[in-house]
Amino acid sequence: MAKTRVAVIFGGMSNEHDISLISAANVISHLDKDKYEIIQIGITKKGRWFFYPGDPVCIKNDSWENDPDCVPAAILPDPLYRGIMKIEDNRMTMVKVDVVFPVLHGKYGEDGTIQGLLDMAGIPYVGCGCFASAACMDKEFAHKVLEHSGVRMARYRTVKQSELNNLDDICESIANELSYPLFVKPACSGSSVGVNKASCFEDLKNAIKLAFTHDKKVIVEEFIKGRELECAVLGTDNPFASEVGEILSCNDFYDYDAKYILGTSGLNIPADIPKEASIEIRDTAVKAFTALGCFGLSRVDFFLAENGKVYLNELNTMPGFTAISMYPKLMENLGIPYGDLLDRLIKLAYERN
Repeated sequence: MAKTRVAVIFGGMSNEHDISLISAANVISHLDKDKYEIIQIGITKKGRWFFYPGDPVCIKNDSWENDPDCVPAAILPDPLYRGIMKIEDNRMTMVKVDVVFPVLHGKYGEDGTIQGLLDMAGIPYVGCGCFASAACMDKEFAHKVLEHSGVRMARYRTVKQSELNNLDDICESIANELSYPLFVKPACSGSSVGVNKASCFEDLKNAIKLAFTHDKKVIVEEFIKGRELECAVLGTDNPFASEVGEILSCNDFYDYDAKYILGTSGLNIPADIPKEASIEIRDTAVKAFTALGCFGLSRVDFFLAENGKVYLNELNTMPGFTAISMYPKLMENLGIPYGDLLDRLIKLAYERN
């Protein structure tokens, strides 16, 4: 029986490049080699695409680019080919693929761009489609869709680059409306990159300026004092939600360092929270997944405030697949081991196509 040929795409031009490498190496190591023939496609930080035939360990430590057998590669949008084009010695060779697993986080990977390319090419792929990916990546539009659907979220304000010349007045207006402390986030970024907490006027100004180094639009949200919780959703028309997991951050909040650098944050699965809160979070996760047109998988992040109210924070359409990532751990707790989870995601990709 022929193996299913899966192209795992990793790296990318976003500020989450390094996390993608770790996620992809884990995905590759957990794919059943008896079922799948794995094609490894790496994208450099400068946007160059390469066919990489080497050891996945080199993906994890970011030395894959130095492999002498790396050759330029590309996906053609013409649906006639449905594969990866390799360029060797000025000759082009097509490698047919059955499904693509774009293990890419952030800009150009999780925002609908590569999903649009794969749609044009007619190649099945794991994860959400073009619209859902774009809408979930843009925190402003995710707010608009979800609040319209009756999902409770933190109050927020959007700041655009054109307003930087009037930043003092903008910051004063935001503080009067939302009150300190505040959270400042690039509108289209993940893994808590560029996210900062502001407790005063100068903090807010500096945090906004820093966030603009990552994106052209910035979101400022009110602070929700409470517990950080996450829920994994899997499926299509009738998706289901996992138990709720809790983040025990080693920092003031679950920022990039707490997630990936320090390694001392904890996870509780299932979270020790009231049953009613757990039910509300799981129901809201599915409601948000459906409202935004998600497909396959998403990790949905929440706050459980001290007053017992549940607030949705954001959806991640290609959550981390590292050894410490919540999504695969939540699914494993549900009785779906890592390898079986990948099988299900690949099967869903086929079903959509």
